[in-house]
Amino acid sequence: KAPLHQPSYVDRFIDHYENPRNVGSLNKDDKNVGTGLVGAPACGDVMKLQVTEAMKIKNTDIAKELSLPPVKLHCSMLAEDAIKAALNDYKRKRGEPEAPKGNADASTSSNG
Repeated sequence: KAPLHQPSYVDRFIDHYENPRNVGSLNKDDKNVGTGLVGAPACGDVMKLQVTEAMKIKNTDIAKELSLPPVKLHCSMLAEDAIKAALNDYKRKRGEPEAPKGNADASTSSNG
């Protein structure tokens, strides 16, 4: 049986606001840390992620997990770009070949 109440987009964000997790930054110059910063600061859409392994994450996975309404789908695309930028930064620091460039870049890009 399906649960009577599926957590909504708003419920999940309120929970993360009230119970922060995965918060903080690692040393961006560390060769074992990849950093991605993407977005358009002028419209408040900026995301910074530091990850070591997440190239399989797609914006559709993020949108589905968070039950994003259509008007917020750009947030999931921003997250995917940040993940890929962080991974490319990590690989570049380690002398590994970067993934093919899409919208993701290790610097700020405009998406707003």
